[in-house]
Amino acid sequence: MSISVKNITKIYGKQRALDGVSFEVNEGEIVGLLGPNGAGKSTLMKILSCYIPANDGEAFVQGFNCAEETIEVRRNIGYLPETNPLYGDMYVVEYLKFTGGVYKLKNLDKRIDEIIELTGLSKEKHKKIEALSKGYKQRVGLAQAFIHNPKVLILDEPTSGLDPNQLIEIRNLIKEMGKEKTVLFSSHIMQEVEAICDRVIIINNGKLIADSPTDELQKLWKDKEIIEVEFKEDVEIEKIKGIEGVSDVVTGEGRTFKITASTDFDIRERIYEFSGKNKLTLLELKAMEIKLEDIFQKLTKE
Repeated sequence: MSISVKNITKIYGKQRALDGVSFEVNEGEIVGLLGPNGAGKSTLMKILSCYIPANDGEAFVQGFNCAEETIEVRRNIGYLPETNPLYGDMYVVEYLKFTGGVYKLKNLDKRIDEIIELTGLSKEKHKKIEALSKGYKQRVGLAQAFIHNPKVLILDEPTSGLDPNQLIEIRNLIKEMGKEKTVLFSSHIMQEVEAICDRVIIINNGKLIADSPTDELQKLWKDKEIIEVEFKEDVEIEKIKGIEGVSDVVTGEGRTFKITASTDFDIRERIYEFSGKNKLTLLELKAMEIKLEDIFQKLTKE
């Protein structure tokens, strides 16, 4: 077992940032850690990377206790925190030499060349870190997390600040690394999680509320369906919410609405009846595929 979390609780003053969280991550898995802001994701990652202790419970990385065997844990993980802590007055190569020196790596120059190529930093390697764009600073942060070839990667918002092309490149890099390593990463980009992850863990208010393989997430939405409708005329959203069986309505472009409804009703028939009763022209009505974003919103709102 690469990562094992057993009833971890973390308390700040009167706030329970984590409340009895337990899960395990197998070797070679890529797991997305999701939750609203303040849910406890970063706190959990800091505990796993030995930056802060838990108040209760135990956490293990590669069999080493995160509270008692901190040096061994740190040897086995690559950690990129949400706020990327870089030395701005260092050059990229200089910083990676410093980081590699901390890990006492052999053939360090060769390893730096490999990691610079891997993270796409070749054109920027002779620049000072403070002169880099946010996206390239993030790449430097990933490079320091990868440099010692750790067995476990813990990445907190690893694609933050990247443009769409960079995002795809780093996404592919993480996916490639996941073939040989265990990866636990957090992200607010749901499409990214769906594209990369084998499994998703969702935390809300410090509690674990979902833990499921990515391809089985729709089972968490057993009693709901999503319908997209478009009307020719203006219609008040409150009137749509009044249709029996409708639990949520989100406005889209123009006169388009995304309706979440109970599967206990034939909501299509009720929408047709609603259109006729209110003298509305229904231009489009179609069932939508349930996305991770929909499931995330449902679980965290509830």
